[in-house]
Amino acid sequence: MAKYHLVTYGCQMNKSDSERIASILAGVGFEPTEAEGDADLILINTCSVRQTAEDRVYGQVRGWNALKEKKPELIIGVTGCMPGRDRDGTLRKKLPIVDLYFPIADLPQLPRWIVELRPELVSGGAGSLPAGRQGASGGNSSELADYYLKITPERDRVRQAFVTIQTGCNKFCTYCVVPFSRGLEKNRSIRDILDEIRGLADRGCVEVTLLGQTVNSYRAPDPEHFSSANPFKDHFAALLWEVSAIGGSASGGNQRSGISRLHFTAPHPLHMTDEVIEAMALPSHVNFIHLPVQSGDNEVLRRMNRRYTREQYLEVVRRIRARIPEIAIGTDIIVGFSGETQEQFECTVRLYEEVGFDISYTAQYSQRSGTAAWRAFKDDVAREEKKRRWQVLQELMEGIVREKNQAYVGKTVSVLVERYEEPKITDEMLAMPQKIQELLADQPGTCFGNSRELKLTSFPGTKDLVGQIVNVRVEKAGRWILEGIMI
Repeated sequence: MAKYHLVTYGCQMNKSDSERIASILAGVGFEPTEAEGDADLILINTCSVRQTAEDRVYGQVRGWNALKEKKPELIIGVTGCMPGRDRDGTLRKKLPIVDLYFPIADLPQLPRWIVELRPELVSGGAGSLPAGRQGASGGNSSELADYYLKITPERDRVRQAFVTIQTGCNKFCTYCVVPFSRGLEKNRSIRDILDEIRGLADRGCVEVTLLGQTVNSYRAPDPEHFSSANPFKDHFAALLWEVSAIGGSASGGNQRSGISRLHFTAPHPLHMTDEVIEAMALPSHVNFIHLPVQSGDNEVLRRMNRRYTREQYLEVVRRIRARIPEIAIGTDIIVGFSGETQEQFECTVRLYEEVGFDISYTAQYSQRSGTAAWRAFKDDVAREEKKRRWQVLQELMEGIVREKNQAYVGKTVSVLVERYEEPKITDEMLAMPQKIQELLADQPGTCFGNSRELKLTSFPGTKDLVGQIVNVRVEKAGRWILEGIMI
């Protein structure tokens, strides 16, 4: 069989994209390999959110120069956000050894391109391609997006799954490349989403994360497929209800055992309607929301084209906590955006303190060519000042998280076990008598997983617990991890 090696950078959406890449390659007879030297095709799925992400891609591709010289027939491909935003080919010129360079929406054309470059890799050539893939090259971008969303992902883990419900974005935040790299918003059909999730539930999946660039702006192109028992009018809230019903958590839903943990990312504050908040209170929804704010200053938010004010964001948080008081809240923040003064940064610090986020992914602003901010604003905050502001928020976050985590001590949390580590064997243990070594060998290892608040939790356990949901009483709380015992 032909072999491929796949490298993935970036967010959950990129990971979901790579599952679709794996699926489409499996469909034409390829199998994965961890060894680059054994591959007939190497693909790198790229992130383009910051310059450091793109620099990493350049370094990775340069590392394949020697392999390409030794094996000239090797196909090297670059996909993802980086080609998507490269409208004039400037970035492509920096990757001379790359054979395939395409945005992720063009993924359905990949089998045809492989046949054109090396027909022997696909037995029978173009004539053996599955129906629908041969003709994809003739479609427009909208048709290609439809093809892309129809691809069933190839998943390594069944107990947890990312499910894409939307691609692209219509918001055009001035710093963001997504509308250029992924196109305008395209919503997947409710029927296809629910069919995929029902299939996952039948295979034992217990946790689903719905993905979209502004996921809560979802509007079903086929609303007639919502259940007549569904109480919500907002399409995203209605989708949450339907998925909860698959897990048997919503009244009137299917009572099969299934999706017991539901999450979504990343919502936009503008679309946090009362119905969406009400749907988040369904029993299957995790007790966490990641709600990007980006800045706590109104003028900076205006220049970012975020379309809400500081006050409006805080009101959304107030409404969420009024309905779900114990919910954990995470966010995204950009420091050092064009023109951000020290006073404006202090507004962000005060907002952070007021909300008391459970976690923040803070980024130092990186200007992206082609964006509105790149055309209209000067990147005028010094690099060292960006680092300083990042450090201020990092220290603030660590203090708040450490304090918040102490409240879990003595409480019981529900944990989905994701990985297991064997007990550590030290030199001192190996020097002990054989009988003591045998007794130590019977000791449990350590299980790790996330609580419903998405707090990393560890406890002594065995490998067979991976994929199970268990109750853990928290005995100790650190900055980033809760430690406890299973009860």
